[in-house]
Amino acid sequence: MSIPPPPSQPPSGGFGEPQDPPPGGFGAPVPPPEPAAAQPAYGYPQTGPGYGYPQQPGTPSPYGAPGAPGGAPVPAPQPPAAAPAAGNAKRTQLTIVGAAVLAIALIVGGGLWYTSGDSGGGNKADSNPSASPGNDKPQDSVPGTEKVPGNTKSKPLFNLPSPVPADVAVVAGSWLTDSTYIKSDLAKVVGYNLVDGGKKWELPFPGELCGATKHVSENRTAVLFKAAQPTPENKYVQCTEVGVIDLESGKLVWSGNAKSATGGDKPVAFTSVTLSGKTVAAAGISAGGAAWNLADGKSLWLPKVDGEGCRDVGYGGGEALAAIRKCGQSPNYTLYGQLLDPATGAPTASYKLSQGIEDAYIVATKPLIVAADVGKTAKNATGISDLFVVDPKGELKARIPLASGDFAAKCGSEVEKCMNMVVGNGKLYLPSYEHQGQASSGRTNELLSFDLETGKQTTDRADAGERFTMSPLRMDGSNIIAYKYPPYDKGGQIVSIDGKTMKETVLMENPADKASQRAETGYSPEYSEYRYHNGKFFISRTTVSKPYSDKADPEYLFVSFTAS
Repeated sequence: MSIPPPPSQPPSGGFGEPQDPPPGGFGAPVPPPEPAAAQPAYGYPQTGPGYGYPQQPGTPSPYGAPGAPGGAPVPAPQPPAAAPAAGNAKRTQLTIVGAAVLAIALIVGGGLWYTSGDSGGGNKADSNPSASPGNDKPQDSVPGTEKVPGNTKSKPLFNLPSPVPADVAVVAGSWLTDSTYIKSDLAKVVGYNLVDGGKKWELPFPGELCGATKHVSENRTAVLFKAAQPTPENKYVQCTEVGVIDLESGKLVWSGNAKSATGGDKPVAFTSVTLSGKTVAAAGISAGGAAWNLADGKSLWLPKVDGEGCRDVGYGGGEALAAIRKCGQSPNYTLYGQLLDPATGAPTASYKLSQGIEDAYIVATKPLIVAADVGKTAKNATGISDLFVVDPKGELKARIPLASGDFAAKCGSEVEKCMNMVVGNGKLYLPSYEHQGQASSGRTNELLSFDLETGKQTTDRADAGERFTMSPLRMDGSNIIAYKYPPYDKGGQIVSIDGKTMKETVLMENPADKASQRAETGYSPEYSEYRYHNGKFFISRTTVSKPYSDKADPEYLFVSFTAS
C-alpha cells in the first residue's frame, strides 16, 4: 500500500494569503503535545486528534487495511468516501451539527476559539531517494513513563451527562493528573477522582468559561472566562478575564484582566490563552495581548502597538513562548513568527512570512514551528499548506510542504489550535489523510514523520490497521502515544509507538459493546479533547448545546475508560 509521497518539493500554487478551514472536524484537541515530561498533568495534546483527519501575527515587538508487512504495496490515499470514516454514520452527522454549533457560538459567544479533497498517490517513502531514512542518525532514546497495564482490555469508568445550556456554551479545557481528571463545565471547573469518577472539588466562575490552555506549569493552568452572566440588557458579555487554577486543590490562584495598549478603560477581549514556565499570556484578534506572572497575577508586559498597526494576535506556550505578530491592513498583511522573552515580551527571534498570508499558527515553540496556508494551496480542508521550522536566530531551518492533501495535520480558528501534529525525536509526527483500506467499507491511515532538520519525509511508518484511523496525542519520552478511532463494531485503542522502530504496543483496548462503542464514538474530533495517562482515558467536549432531538443518543460531557 503506498503511503503519501515525501513531498520534498515546494507545492505549486505560488504564495499568497491562506484561508481558514471550514469548521467540521474533531480536540482535545486535545488535544495537542503535552507539557514537558516533568510537569505533573497532561493537558491538550499539542495536536488533538481528528476523526478521519483531521488549531494570529508581526514585526519585532517587546499558541485499511494495515499496511502490508515488509512495505508491500498498499492502495494510495483516495478522496474521502461518501460513507463516514471509520464506518460511523453518526460521526458525520455530529460533525455537521458541530459546524452549526460553532457558527452559532461565534455569534453568541463574542470571541470563542474553537473550530477546529483530492488525495494523490505516489511512491513509498522508503523507495523514494529524496526521503530521509529517519533512523539513520544517532538518537538518544528517552524512556517513557507509560507502562502496559496488566489487562489492556478496558472497561467504562465514569460518563458524565452533558449539561444543557440555554443555547450553546464553551466548555473547553481538560487536564489529567496522577489522581484527578479536571474538566471545564458551565461556568465552573470540576475535579474528579480517578477511582470512580467522584467529584473532588468544584470551582465556580461568575460567567461562562470561554477558553483554556493545554499547558500546565507548577501544577497550574490558565483559563479565560466572562466577568458575568448575560442579561437582557447585556446579552453578549465579552471574554475579558484570565484565571489561574491549582489543579490539585481546585483553588483559583488569581484572576484579572488587561487594558488595551492603545489606551481606554475597557478591558481587552481575549480569544486565547497560553502558558510557558512562569508566564501566562493571552491575546485577542484585534486588541492585542497581555502577560502575567503565573504565581501572583502581576502584570508583566503588554505588546507594543506601533504606527504600522502591528499587534500580537496569538501566543504559543509550552517549552518556550512564541507569538504570531500581524502588521498592516487587509489584504496586505505581513506576519511574523516570533520567539519571546517570557519575562519582558521582547522578541528574541523573528521570522517574516511571505507577503499576503493572512493567518498563521504555532505548532510548537521548541523548536518554533509556524504553520500557514500559502497561496491558498492547502487541500482537504486542513487549513495549512506549509510548516516553517525556525531556528533560535529567527532563520528558516526547514520547510515542510503539506499542500498535497495527503497529510491530516490541521490548523484553524486560533494561533495555537493545531491538531494531529506531535513533535519529538527531532521529527514532526502526523497522520496520513484517511484512505480506502482492503475492506470495501473501511478507511484507514498511517502515522508518518518529517525530519525537522531537512524538512524531508522519513521512512517512519506505523499503520492504524484495518478500518481504524490513527491520530497522535502526545510524546511519552521517545515514544508516541496515539489513539485509534474504531469502526462501528469495535472499541478504540490507545497505543504506544516506539520512536526508533515504530513498533506499536497496545496500552488500552476499549469495549465493543453497543453502549460503550456509541459513547466513545459520539464525539467529533475537532470539538473534543483526548487525554490518556496511566491506564485512564478521557474524551470530552469543548462545546455543549441543547439537544437537537429527544430521540438522539445520550450526550456526555465526557466519557472515560480504565485499564488495569
